[in-house]
Amino acid sequence: MNGEILSILIVDDEALARERLRTLLAAHADVRVVGECEGGDEAVEAIAARAPDLVFLDVQMPGCGGFDVVATVGLERMPAVVFATAYDEFALRAFDADAVDYLLKPIGEERLREALHRVRTRLGAGAAQLPPSFMAALEQLGAASAYRDRFAVRVGDRFTVVRTADITWIEAADNYVRLHAAGGAHLLRSPLREVEGMLDPRRFLRIHRSIIVNVDRVRALTSWGLGEYLFELSDGTKVSSSRRYRGPIRDAFGC
Repeated sequence: MNGEILSILIVDDEALARERLRTLLAAHADVRVVGECEGGDEAVEAIAARAPDLVFLDVQMPGCGGFDVVATVGLERMPAVVFATAYDEFALRAFDADAVDYLLKPIGEERLREALHRVRTRLGAGAAQLPPSFMAALEQLGAASAYRDRFAVRVGDRFTVVRTADITWIEAADNYVRLHAAGGAHLLRSPLREVEGMLDPRRFLRIHRSIIVNVDRVRALTSWGLGEYLFELSDGTKVSSSRRYRGPIRDAFGC
């Protein structure tokens, strides 16, 4: 498709994310945004009506998410896809890089340029259609998408959004939990057991009946013997584990 205008549909439930992507795409003279959708159901209809060459598709949206859109439209009718997601590259290894591309939020200019180039290369080679093997990859990543990437915490009559990637550790507070994240602590009206089920176990580890830590925010841990450890976290906090969780701790850190 060298020299041809690439028609693009933007699908994301966050208005700011759509605006950022639209602004970045405006710098490319060889693309044209033919529509924006804030939900999966709307996207399915827009794909059928507008037949875009490429869809920038948010992975996680309320109701009909990005994977649901692909399944509903069908592989044979789905345009080229670039997924937008907050998940890291480790979680995205399930994708075949030759079949689909992805952008990590917040989207950067250089990464977007690379994605557009790869899409044009695939379209030029007649490889725009997603292969059957993509569904298997999609199912693998679908499990990861079930985990929360943010929490809305009520503060008075408004909500503060806390991204899970910004959480350093979580502690039980009676029937609530306290999320310790960049910018301070936030009280969430859910029990620790329920919150634990919302988190990706590859990134969050329960080390005590009342404590969960973000493994990427663990700076050091010291053995206290008998399967107990002292964790030093990136914000300077020190928390202790209990023997009950020594197995998962050793599996996670190889200690």
